[in-house]
Amino acid sequence: MSTPEVLLTGDVQMNQSIIWNTRYRDAGEQYLFGTEPNRFLAHRAALFEKGRNALSVADGEGRNSVWLAEQGLEVTAIEISTVALEKARRLAAGRKVKIDFVLADMLAPGWPPAELQNSFDWVLGIFIQFVDPVWRERQFDVMKQLTRPGGRILLHGYTPKQHEYRTGGPSAIENLYTPEILREAFADWEIEELVEYEDDIAEGLGHKGRSALIGLVARKN
Repeated sequence: MSTPEVLLTGDVQMNQSIIWNTRYRDAGEQYLFGTEPNRFLAHRAALFEKGRNALSVADGEGRNSVWLAEQGLEVTAIEISTVALEKARRLAAGRKVKIDFVLADMLAPGWPPAELQNSFDWVLGIFIQFVDPVWRERQFDVMKQLTRPGGRILLHGYTPKQHEYRTGGPSAIENLYTPEILREAFADWEIEELVEYEDDIAEGLGHKGRSALIGLVARKN
């Protein structure tokens, strides 16, 4: 399953496509966020025994989707940047895993398509804080639609304290997560883990140094 073009929600998402294509292209042959999986994700490897398939939204250059495939899951990866997808395909080929890479705007009207709704045991969003609170509600709604009953969403991102460190993440503080934001967003789900913490991370050129982080695992009822 794939789609030949990016579906755009207007100037905002067109701008996102341009921004991310530029960032990934400017990294050259290097991977902007490295090739190893996000640490919060990797430390929960045992959880992924509870599932057959997974979808990674805004997957970037493939570091997380490739790792998921290496865990034995059937993996779909959604990304708006053509440059990132080209790098992701190279990474998957080099690591000898098969991933269904989809070039798409997850915020487009009418997305996700019917065949993807209620389809995934795991839906992951790793550092996807590129939208404001209004669009974040839509973003989370899309992720919920993708998750099958009994399936789980895993989120990892920054808290507002990250602005003290400036080691990665968006400049707009309203885009960042707090425990209250995530509890409210997933009030109708079973929150299995919600942790706020600090850590030193090294993810390529994009994320490096002391960081204020938050992680969530929530189960769809």
